[in-house]
Amino acid sequence: MKVGIVQFPGSNCDEDAWFAVVDQLHEQAVMLWHKDHDLQGADVIVLPGGFSHGDYLRAGAIARFSPIMQQVAAHAERGGVVIGICNGFQIACEAQLLPGALLRNNVGYRSLSVTIRVERTDSPMTAAAPIGACLTMPIAHGEGRFTMSEAELDRLEGDGQVLFRYVNADGQPTPDANPNGSMRNIAGICNAGRNVVGLMPHPERAMEPLLGSSDGRVLFESLLVAANA
Repeated sequence: MKVGIVQFPGSNCDEDAWFAVVDQLHEQAVMLWHKDHDLQGADVIVLPGGFSHGDYLRAGAIARFSPIMQQVAAHAERGGVVIGICNGFQIACEAQLLPGALLRNNVGYRSLSVTIRVERTDSPMTAAAPIGACLTMPIAHGEGRFTMSEAELDRLEGDGQVLFRYVNADGQPTPDANPNGSMRNIAGICNAGRNVVGLMPHPERAMEPLLGSSDGRVLFESLLVAANA
């Protein structure tokens, strides 16, 4: 598996994603600059977290126009795997690779550890995770409130595109467990083709117990399972 990690001006989790893929999983990775026109043979594309272009206008709104995103969209259209983490999720929504929108949190910027529950295992980011598994990892964002119309959300739920929900210590998606006001406690979704995944929590920051949790590891290991399926 070869992973392409896209660097935008303002990205700050690209090195964390590199660490997760190369140092922890011992897989190949390549850094892709936002002005590139070639994915350099990457099988999986990661749109990392950060503040691309300073989050001017709104998070991800400028990054979606980067030249590399034309290649990322074509890769997704061919069924290639694209993973958007935090700002990468925002970029994927702005580029219409994923449905919905990520609006300003209902409580301002949040930086804390959260628990998310795995709702589906039929995606490249959850293939190695048991359904119902509760994983602890950090969030750090100001615009992570997942939003769409109720009708669209019903379709999203019905099609099994909700992959992660924020939950409490008992694994329940309560209002208190919701860190940003996301509709139905949604923390991550996939597209209809199930090859594009977006999530607000940072699994790349939860790869070692030293960092407080290694629960993010199973999500990156899922990429290997999906690649070898």
